[in-house]
Amino acid sequence: MVAQLLGLTFLFLCSRLVTTDTEVVKINHKGEVVYKDSSVYGVVGKAVILECGTTLPALYIWSFTKPGTDAIKAVVYDLGKGPRIQKLAQTLGQLSIISKSAAVSIEKLPLSAHGLFTCQAFYDIENEPVVYYYYVHLTVRVPVSKPYLLMSDASPVEGSTMWMRCNLDNGTGPLQYVWQHETHRGNVSTVAQGNSSVINVTNVNRNHTGWYRCAVSNPVNSEISNRLWLDTIYGPDLPQIDVTPYSLTERGYSALERETVSLQCQAQSNPVSQYVWFYNNSQVYTGPQFTITKILRMHTGDYACLAQNTYLNTRSRKTISLTVYYPPDGSPSCSVQPALNHTSVRLLCSWPGGLPSASLHWTGDLKPVDPEESESGERKPPASNTAIFLPPENLTSDGSVFSCRGSHPALRQETECSTRTYVPPAEPVCFAYVTNNRQYLMLSCSWDGGAPKALVWWEGPGGQGKGGEETSNILILRYGSARSEKPYTCHAKHPLLQQTKTCELTLEAPVLLTQRRVVSVYEGSDVQLTCNLRDNYLPVTEITWFNNQGVGIRDTSKYRLLQTSAWANLTVRDTDETQDSGEYRCTTFNAVGGTEINVTLLVKKHPMPPNATLITVMYNSRQRNEVELEWQVQDEEHGGWTGFILEHKWVSERPGRRRSNDSQEPTLERIAPPPWYRNFIQDPDVRGHTVVRLTPTMTYQFRVTPVNHRTIGHPSATKTPAEPSSNMYPAVIGAAVGGMLFAALLTVLLLVFIIRNRNNNPRLHDMLFGSQHSQSRENINFPEDEMVRGSEGGMEEIGGSSSSGPSMALPRAASPLTISPMSATPSPSPSSHAPPPGDNNEPVNVTITVKATGS
Repeated sequence: MVAQLLGLTFLFLCSRLVTTDTEVVKINHKGEVVYKDSSVYGVVGKAVILECGTTLPALYIWSFTKPGTDAIKAVVYDLGKGPRIQKLAQTLGQLSIISKSAAVSIEKLPLSAHGLFTCQAFYDIENEPVVYYYYVHLTVRVPVSKPYLLMSDASPVEGSTMWMRCNLDNGTGPLQYVWQHETHRGNVSTVAQGNSSVINVTNVNRNHTGWYRCAVSNPVNSEISNRLWLDTIYGPDLPQIDVTPYSLTERGYSALERETVSLQCQAQSNPVSQYVWFYNNSQVYTGPQFTITKILRMHTGDYACLAQNTYLNTRSRKTISLTVYYPPDGSPSCSVQPALNHTSVRLLCSWPGGLPSASLHWTGDLKPVDPEESESGERKPPASNTAIFLPPENLTSDGSVFSCRGSHPALRQETECSTRTYVPPAEPVCFAYVTNNRQYLMLSCSWDGGAPKALVWWEGPGGQGKGGEETSNILILRYGSARSEKPYTCHAKHPLLQQTKTCELTLEAPVLLTQRRVVSVYEGSDVQLTCNLRDNYLPVTEITWFNNQGVGIRDTSKYRLLQTSAWANLTVRDTDETQDSGEYRCTTFNAVGGTEINVTLLVKKHPMPPNATLITVMYNSRQRNEVELEWQVQDEEHGGWTGFILEHKWVSERPGRRRSNDSQEPTLERIAPPPWYRNFIQDPDVRGHTVVRLTPTMTYQFRVTPVNHRTIGHPSATKTPAEPSSNMYPAVIGAAVGGMLFAALLTVLLLVFIIRNRNNNPRLHDMLFGSQHSQSRENINFPEDEMVRGSEGGMEEIGGSSSSGPSMALPRAASPLTISPMSATPSPSPSSHAPPPGDNNEPVNVTITVKATGS
């Protein structure tokens, strides 16, 4: 019956999928099927529960139909033996059956689960079956992701058109968009909202500048984008110029001198305008504020501010006029000038500048000259309050003072100046000099000081002269055209003096001097030759030196020149007898003539240095690898040396390995003598030295040679190092005493051991001590036995001669001993020839009797 129900169920399921809109039908006892529709909304990645009735049916089958298809595919079923989940469920999320119900739970809901889920439920199968069809329409919604804003132009020009788009990657509709605008002051407003993701902005203006963001929402969630800056480009507008302090006149702005004036320029622009200030069409400053600290009269003029938008390459300009009002600078200036060919005086008073001009007038009892022609025909200028002529008869004595007063509306009180007439305190001065290129000779004459200025003019031989000039006068002559037969005279005239003053120049050829005409030095040293110019009125050209070959000298590695306009010193370096000896010439000339002076240089060779003698040549240790040297110099008080040369070489001969063809004996091979090894000592005061790193097996010879700058003396006699003095006697004595003490200690220990163990070794005891009151006699059968001799007290002397160390006597028992000839005979020397031992050598019996007395 279950199978029949299942077949009926699937038949009805197939037919019901065609019709989407059905009403809930309940199966009555006549076998009708009940249909129920429901809608469920889920979110991607979340969980959703699909209900299949309120109670657990006896049998149920869940199936899934993808939108746009008619295929019905089973997802999970339970035929009374527990739920069975199909493979299709893996594509629909993490599907599971809720306990004690037919409801399905889907976790981590994917977008592919969107579709129709159908649950076929069977109730009361055994009695009267009831069938329900539950149609669950699952709508999977995707939450909106974080949107991002796009602009067609983030920096539009004012008056242009642009659009903004709000994009997002995920999100199911319906979607709502809200556009927000935030000004730079923080004010936020909504500019648009709706279901469109794009807004268009026409005729962009500067008010649109600010932050923009968009918010997107759907039934699941809402998100807002990051803000994006819209920067409207505009300007610059016409600049506005503010002048501080503010003072407006008919011509523009005005300011008082020495005030601080600030010009501020502002022009609306984005990006911010670049400001350039112009003064009378000349650029003077860059920046919005141009400040003039302590403005001066020279600052009067037109000031223009140019505002530039570098992005749009647009500009605007505004010009203002600024006038600086000022009084005249300082105080009036008074001066006195010569008139009527330096026979009269004119007083001048001036105070230039200022707005308006200052008023001036002379004070005192003055008698101006009438504006008529003088006797000489010169037209005199008219008298005024600033210029007054004084005739010669009205000139007072030297030191007269005249005053001029000036007034100005901008000043609270009058100012005045004064001047006086006086004769120059000194006498006229004359001197001559030559131009750098030696084209002209300049004769200068000056008479400084005085009021008014003196008139100066030149008169010379051959009509060479020049007309009068004030204070100073320079006569220019071509180089070489000056004459020496007569002096050149300078005349000077002053209005306060009746007669003229003069000074003269007599031109002469130069004269050279030197400290020594003959200079002698030793070879190798540096020497200085001097050349001085004697004082004269006419300057000379450069002083030149010529060497002994007649060649002009310049600074080189050989020669060094130190010179001024008055002297030139020549230094000859590293002198050589053959190369540098001879006549050196110093020459110079001026506009009148030339001269020269000779200096003789004698270069001598250095004397031979004194002889040196080796005093001590000795090894400083037994290793023979270092030698200490000591020497002395003859005639040390005379000097003449700068150092020493220490030389050494080895001179020993060693047996070689070469053998002759007819002889097997080694021969001596002579080694060629090696060269001397040198060691230079540059300290002349040193008298000792240690030579290191020598070969101990070699024999060396040493010698010392004094040297000076250029000469090497005679080497001393060669010497071979001596061995260091032996000092082994204390060590030998110490070793001997130590050996005696050690031998005595061993002997005492041996005797104590034998006495304590006499019972265990009676024979050894008897052999050494014997019995009491026994007599012993030594039998000597061979001459070699004389090496061992018994003493009268029964003691035997053991050891060698006294030279090799102390001997020790031991008591011996009277018992025969068998001693071999080799043991009784001292060891032969290497040069002796002892007969080799053979089979015929028999032992020798020696009887030694020792008499001992017991204690």
